[in-house]
Amino acid sequence: MAAPRFYEAANLRDLLVGAAPVLVAAVGMTAVIVARQIDVSIGSQFAVCAVVAGLLAKAGLAMPIAAAGAVATGVLLGALNGLLVAGLGLPAIVVTLATMVGLREGLRWATEGLWVQDLPRGFQWLGLGQDAGRVVIPAVALLVWALMTWGMRHLAAGRAVYATGSDAEVARLAGLRPRRVVFGVFAAMGALTGLAAVLSAIQFIDVQTNSGVGFELRVIAAVVVGGTSIAGGRGSLVGSLLGVLLLATAGPALTFLGTEAYWDRALQGLIILLAVAADAFGPRARPGARP
Repeated sequence: MAAPRFYEAANLRDLLVGAAPVLVAAVGMTAVIVARQIDVSIGSQFAVCAVVAGLLAKAGLAMPIAAAGAVATGVLLGALNGLLVAGLGLPAIVVTLATMVGLREGLRWATEGLWVQDLPRGFQWLGLGQDAGRVVIPAVALLVWALMTWGMRHLAAGRAVYATGSDAEVARLAGLRPRRVVFGVFAAMGALTGLAAVLSAIQFIDVQTNSGVGFELRVIAAVVVGGTSIAGGRGSLVGSLLGVLLLATAGPALTFLGTEAYWDRALQGLIILLAVAADAFGPRARPGARP
């Protein structure tokens, strides 16, 4: 009511296009948090994968190959986190903080802070044009979300993620291998981060080496506010979708209302705090509560 222009079709379309990479990454983050882990390095992974996609495209490779290279890079980076967490038993928050800083600084050193420019014409919007590209990007994100939603509900691997997050020892006694599950969710997180980086990078004519700053906060906030328990074992991709849409509209809504842009991150932090507090002190957290 205060800003009717917010509901114009062009603005809502832009919101969906901008939210698509966040949704793809939120799908992976949901699995990570459900497995009782966390990954705060995805912003740095995002930047590395975007640069890889840009360099491969600039080298003359077809866009499907460049995109596959970015996803493969994400798998390797996610597998590194998974190896350190699942293989060596290190805390996920410590490992991913270290890789977050290491990847960001390593990328800055390798590129000297220079953007990837002079990209081929087929890079932006996948060569489909702006109108078609703005349809393809949300469609890809929704397809990934739908496939993962089905998989988490109906595949044994999806149920193993919930079992591991609920109680890793009980899952082991039931015949599952929690370490493999943890390694798998980190590798999947990396792959989806790579895809998210591609969906974001193709919206611009250059690839920024400092992209992805604050990306992990947006993704984690969307997943947590969508109802996924930070303690693991509980959550849904439907809730994560709603969380992504909420946060995608909150920041631009503040701008339409004349609020300074930096309040967007403050709002995200507040949403995370309220969601975690609600999870910690809600009915399901009380002793004797029914599962």
